[in-house]
Amino acid sequence: ALVLMPSKSSSGQVNLDVQKNEAKVATICPLRDIEDTVNKSDKGVVAYCRCWRSKTFPLCDGSHVKHNKATGDNTGPLVIKK
Repeated sequence: ALVLMPSKSSSGQVNLDVQKNEAKVATICPLRDIEDTVNKSDKGVVAYCRCWRSKTFPLCDGSHVKHNKATGDNTGPLVIKK
């Protein structure tokens, strides 16, 4: 049987390139900003990245789909709806 293992750097890091110049990545989104973003969305939905692969981090750009296919992982975004 073929077993797919998640890809990681040799150091075990999950975040490979988001804000690597910072000691810690902590994205603070005030509730009002999240509400405004959802309200401005055509579909009333906003997705936040949880795979660390998004080029629009902290927002999801769908990069988890490619990541999941390549690694066998099952990560997806945090989805906020109206």
